[in-house]
This record gives sequence, C-alpha cells and structure tokens, in this order.
Amino acid sequence: MLSASHLKGLIFVGVITLVSFYLSTLSLSKQFHISALIIGIVFGAILSSFYHKNQKKFEKGVVFSSKKLLRFGIILYGCNISLLDIQKVGFIGIILSVLVVFIVLCIGIYFGTQWLKMDKKLAILISGGSAICGAAAVLALESAIKAKQEKSVIAVSSVVVFGFIAMLLYPLLYLLNFIPLTPIQEGIYLGLSLHEVANVVAAANAISQDCANFALIIKMVRVLLLVPVLLLVPLFLSKTDKESQTKLHIPWFALWFLAMIILNSLFHLPNELIELLKLLCILSLTAAMVALGLTIHIKAFAQFGKEAFLLALFLFIVLSFGVFFLVFTATNLNLI
Repeated sequence: MLSASHLKGLIFVGVITLVSFYLSTLSLSKQFHISALIIGIVFGAILSSFYHKNQKKFEKGVVFSSKKLLRFGIILYGCNISLLDIQKVGFIGIILSVLVVFIVLCIGIYFGTQWLKMDKKLAILISGGSAICGAAAVLALESAIKAKQEKSVIAVSSVVVFGFIAMLLYPLLYLLNFIPLTPIQEGIYLGLSLHEVANVVAAANAISQDCANFALIIKMVRVLLLVPVLLLVPLFLSKTDKESQTKLHIPWFALWFLAMIILNSLFHLPNELIELLKLLCILSLTAAMVALGLTIHIKAFAQFGKEAFLLALFLFIVLSFGVFFLVFTATNLNLI
C-alpha cells in the first residue's frame, strides 16, 4: 500500500517529470539533443534545497522513484535492444568492463587509504560506486562490509555529484566534436565511464539511439559485476567475525532487462505496444533522474572533508581519461 508520503512524493516527482518531458519535445531541445532525462535531473538539482527542507513530506515517493521506477524503466529499455546488438558488443566489451571495474576499485582503494589516509570502508564505498553502478553499488557494499550509514551518505553524494557532472559534460564534448569516436564507440565509452545507470541512459540518448543501445549494454555488464565484487570485497577486508552475516544484493532488475531483450529478439511485438512501452520507459527514467537530482545535497557534500572529495574527483578523472585510452586503443587495434 502506498502511504500519503508516497503519494505526495510521487505527485511532486510526477509534475516535474511531465514538465521535463514536455520541454524535451520542443524544437530547441531536439536541436541540441537535450533529453527529458537531462532536463529532469537539472530541475531536480535546482529544487534539491526545497526537497531537503520538506524531506519528510516527499521522501518515500522520491525514494520509490529513484529505485523502483529506475529499475522498471531499465527493464522496459530492453525493448530498444536485440540479441544482435549484444553480439555486436562482443567479447571485448565484457573484457573492457571487467578491466574498468577491477582497475578503478584497486586504484581507488589504494589512493584513498595510502595517499589520502582515508577510512578503508569509506574508500571502498566511493571506489565501488564509481567503478560499478553508482548509488546502488554503494548501498549494496554498505551492507556487505557493515559500513556505517554516514559513510554511505558521503559515498552516494560523491557519486551523484560527479555522475551528474559527467552526464552533462560527456555528451556536450562529443557533440562539439572534441571526442574522436563514432556513436557506437562513444556508447561504449559512456557505458564504461559513467557512474549511474540513469546517467548512462541520459547521456547516451542525447547523442543517438545506437549510442544509447551500446552504452546501456556495457553498463549492464558492469552492473552484473556487482555480484562478484560483493563476494570478494569482504574477503579483502579480512573479516574475522564469523557471526557477521553478509547479505548478497543481486541486481535482479539487470536480469529482467536481459529477459526483455530476449523477448524483444524472439517475438515480433505489435508496434503500438512497443511504442507504449518506450513511452513508459522514458517517463520512468525521467522520474528516476528527477529523484536523483532532488537527493543531491551540496551543503552536506561540502562538509564531508577534502579527502572524500579528492578521491571522488580523482576517480572521475581516472574514468574520464583512462576509459578513453582503453576505448581509443581498442579502436586502433580494430577490436571495436
């Protein structure tokens, strides 16, 4: 049952979502490839201070939008992709995803603990959020390593802020011809480098459908890598408390996303149904982006300390330039 707080939050997010969707249909938005998702998170960020002042009134609906509607939208996004697309990504896409997750995790934990002298669990949370799938990875890792909630808040804030910056910056640089990649190669780059699943969808959709398809497939490979990471990270911490049970957070929505791709590949669904599902997908993802924007807490983020900020910034730079180097090298070797 949805409570009054759910309904108020959903109405709040829903109004912003519909306004964002309408603005995205205007000629100016289409001319500059400004999607409803980008407009939604910008509006959410602008209204974040209002949200935090009235958080109790809207929180449940906003959380529902940022989690449930995001996953629902991602599942429906499978309508845009076929098994042939996954085949195009190929083995190299999986290898690159594994490399990015492994390298970012290792560099982040080492840099955070050895150079910045951070708390190890906080370094793991920020590194995991940057390497895998943003806030979802942070929350899953929080449970796996038994981290305190305030550390999770710090990590989520860093992921949301830098994911937001990257989501706006990468498509802009590409559309201004600063990035020498094809739309498909750029999709691989976005899928490998952006923090949140929603960030990937928003940024890639601002470029092209092919870019979005490849970006999301690559991103979902990174999401699925959350499972082995949740198993290995507690071992890395060398926990000695055998009574402490860790809960495995399997990203089931990723599996449903793959199921939708298979359904779309094997059966010829009516065009009207496909278009309806795509509309529901865009609205759900826009609502999720609005909710993510609302949860940005700039003032709190500024109080978290320079070490947390520097680690998040450092990993943002590593992802930006390191992933570009990997994709550009793979392209020159004709692997992509």
